[in-house]
Amino acid sequence: MNNSNINIEAVVRQVLEKLSAETASANAISGLPLTSSVNKPLPHTAKVAMLTALGKYEIKEFPIPPVGERDILVKVEGCGICGTDAHEFKNDPFNLIPVVLGHEGTGEIVKMGKDVKLDSAGKPLSIGDKVVTSMIFKDNPAVTMFDMNKQNIGGADVYGLLPDDEIHLNGWFADYILIREGSSVFNVSDLDLKSRILIEPCAVLIHAVERAKSTGILRFSSRVLVQGLGPIGLICIAVLRTMGIENIVAVDGEQKRLDFARLMGADTSVNFKDHQGNEALTNAVAKGFGGHLADFAFQCTGSPAGHSAIYKFIRSGGGLCELGFFINGGEATINPHFDICAKEITVVGSWVYTLRDYATTFDFLKRAKAIGLPMDKLVTHEYPLSQINEAHIANLKMEGLKLAIING
Repeated sequence: MNNSNINIEAVVRQVLEKLSAETASANAISGLPLTSSVNKPLPHTAKVAMLTALGKYEIKEFPIPPVGERDILVKVEGCGICGTDAHEFKNDPFNLIPVVLGHEGTGEIVKMGKDVKLDSAGKPLSIGDKVVTSMIFKDNPAVTMFDMNKQNIGGADVYGLLPDDEIHLNGWFADYILIREGSSVFNVSDLDLKSRILIEPCAVLIHAVERAKSTGILRFSSRVLVQGLGPIGLICIAVLRTMGIENIVAVDGEQKRLDFARLMGADTSVNFKDHQGNEALTNAVAKGFGGHLADFAFQCTGSPAGHSAIYKFIRSGGGLCELGFFINGGEATINPHFDICAKEITVVGSWVYTLRDYATTFDFLKRAKAIGLPMDKLVTHEYPLSQINEAHIANLKMEGLKLAIING
C-alpha cells in the first residue's frame, strides 16, 4: 500500500513538472515572462478608433503584431480626451490624418518581451501591472528620465500623435496598444484608473509650476492668479494647493468651472463676464486679493485676448507663467513698456514636461488625494470606444471637464 502511494505521488510529480516545463517553453517563445500569471488567451486582432477625416473617427480592426523582445503589449483601460485631440478632430494642425489619437491613456500589461525588466524609473515591470507612457526616443533610446531633467519632450514622439504605419496600434484610443523599444513607460499600479488617466495633463502642470518656481517669485505666501479653468487651470490650482499655497484667485467665464475651482482650493473666483473691460476685471481681481494685485499668475486659456489682459492683474515685480498655447493660437497684443518693463514682470513659458516631471506627478496625485482634493471628479464624462465621435463633439461643446474613453 505504501509503495503504491509513493508510485502515484511520483507519477503526479512528473506530470506536473512536464506541464510546467512545457508552459515555460511556450511563454519563452511567445515573449511572455516565465513567471507570467496571465492565462487568458489573447485575441488575434485589436480595435482602434482612427481619425480618417476632419470630425470623423472610424472603428477599425487590425492584427496584433508580434511582440518583440523589448516590446510591451498593453490592454487599454481608458484614455482622456485632450485639447490637442480636439484640435486634431477639428483642424488636423499636425497633418496626421489618418491617425489613432489618444495620449492620456493607461492599461494593463498582457504580454511583454523577455528583455523587459524595469520601467523608465527603475521600477520592476510584470504581466498585470498598470502602466502609462510618456514619450518615444526612437533616435536615442538610451535617454533616461535623469538625462531629460532640464529638457522638455518637444522633440520626442508620443503615442497618440504618431503617423499611421504597418503596426496601427499607435494610440490609446484603442483596446490594445503596442509599446515599442525606446519608449518611456511607467509602472503606476498603485494609482486608480481615473488618477492614471489624469497623469499626462497633471505632468503639464507639475512642469509649469517648476518653471514658475525658477523665477524665485512663487512662494507659500504668494497671491496667485489662475486664468482659464479647463482641466489645465483646475489642475494648476490643485498643484498649488499641494504646495501649501492658499491665496488663489481663479478667473473664467463659466460658472460651473468657477465653482469647481473653489472645490480644488481656490480662495476666490471671478467671472470675467460680470465685468466690462480690463479695468473693471482688474479691480475684481484685486478685490479677491484684499486690494492687492497678484504676485504670480498662470495663463491657461490659449486665448490671445487672455494673454494680453493678464499683465494688468500682476503687481510690479511679479511673475507670469504662460502655458496656454500648446499650438499656434494666434498673436497677442501687449504694450511692452507698461506690461513688462515698467512693472519689471518676470515671464516664463512652459510647454509639456520632462520625464522627471512625469515621475513627480505620481507623488502629486497621491498628495492631492491625501489632502482631500476631488481629482477624480475632474473626469466628468465616460464614453465607450464605439462612441468616440460623440465624445469629441461633447468635448467641443464644453459639456464637461475631462472627458474620457473607458473600455469595459
